[in-house]
Amino acid sequence: MVEIERKFLVDNPAQAILSARHSFQIFQGYISNDPVRTVRLRIGQGKGFLTIKGASSADGTTRLEWEQEIPLLEAKALMPICLPGVIQKTRHHVVEQQQLFEVDVFEGTHTGLVIAEIELKNAKDKIQLPAWIGKEVTGDKRYYNSYLAVHGIPS
Repeated sequence: MVEIERKFLVDNPAQAILSARHSFQIFQGYISNDPVRTVRLRIGQGKGFLTIKGASSADGTTRLEWEQEIPLLEAKALMPICLPGVIQKTRHHVVEQQQLFEVDVFEGTHTGLVIAEIELKNAKDKIQLPAWIGKEVTGDKRYYNSYLAVHGIPS
């Protein structure tokens, strides 16, 4: 139930997704975007998910996360009660040097933003960054999806 991840901007999206093993669209809205208790509704791959995330650690790598699959029809019925600002993106699973990166290519009002995340078992795990990785934005709240939904792409 603890999520440990690092997040990066992607300098070369075309190169990043060239070797994607799996890609799918995601639509997500927020029932609460309070940073202490974010409640997200997500639809992707023909499934619905309800996720609750706690506050991030000081460095932004770790936080409590609870996720439960819910029926797709229920997820669709709940989407209209979400706060304004739906996130639309295509997620690409890209394996580089035996590491799984989730590369999110944002769409709609967030077109142009591409972020790669890697989940870790330990916050101190070493990772080897592919050439297409750019600036690290782990812990920069402006790149949290819940923030992006309200404020748009950081300038």
